[in-house]
Amino acid sequence: MIDPAHLSPWLLLMAPLMIVIAYTVFGLSGFGSTVIAIPVLAHFLPVTFLVPMMAVLDLFSSAFLGARGREHVAKQELKWLIPCMLAGFLLGATVLVSVPDRYLRVALGVFTVAVGVNSIVNPVLHRTISRWWVVPSGLIGGSIATIFGAGGPIYATYLSGRLRDKTEIRSTLSALISISAFSRAAIYAVSGLLLHLAVGAAIVVLFPFVWIGLKLGGRIHVGFTQVQMRRAIGALLLLTGASLLVRVFL
Repeated sequence: MIDPAHLSPWLLLMAPLMIVIAYTVFGLSGFGSTVIAIPVLAHFLPVTFLVPMMAVLDLFSSAFLGARGREHVAKQELKWLIPCMLAGFLLGATVLVSVPDRYLRVALGVFTVAVGVNSIVNPVLHRTISRWWVVPSGLIGGSIATIFGAGGPIYATYLSGRLRDKTEIRSTLSALISISAFSRAAIYAVSGLLLHLAVGAAIVVLFPFVWIGLKLGGRIHVGFTQVQMRRAIGALLLLTGASLLVRVFL
């Protein structure tokens, strides 16, 4: 999958740094680790290596947050979202193994920038959206999650239109990401993307930095309003997505 002899020495600095930042965002909001980390780490590693790795790290992280905020989970929303999300996984799994890595990077960069701009410009949805939005949200989020490991922003957009409490949104997102990460990890294992020694080694090496990020994000979450949280994450998404597009086209 990758040749260690051709890896940039900058990866030794950037990987731990980006994992801490990404999981600080995850601890803050309940999502966003993959869409923060992959656009930067994709400068050094293939997307098809990074997505399965982040799925496993997300699984551990969401289980950690879920154990602490279980009572705040909006279970009724999960009952509607999960079937649509699983259907989206099946669609996305066929795309990931057949599309060249360069095109995946371009699509991920465009998607990340679009979500970032939307989070900055529209940090609050002022009315409760229809529950029927769960169908496109689940299908698109599931497909994007399988291809890029980054369905969280789609789910967050839907849930922020249905729920108002930031802790309830974070806990529900965390539970959804846990289910999503477990399902994607199983799909990646069956397709062979997860069955590489290098992926397992990267997970073990980076896990301490995941824990540091989660602790930092949990502390920040207490003092942030919902609007501040969405705008801060949007700015990070915009910067990382733009940097990936510049790298690809240059």
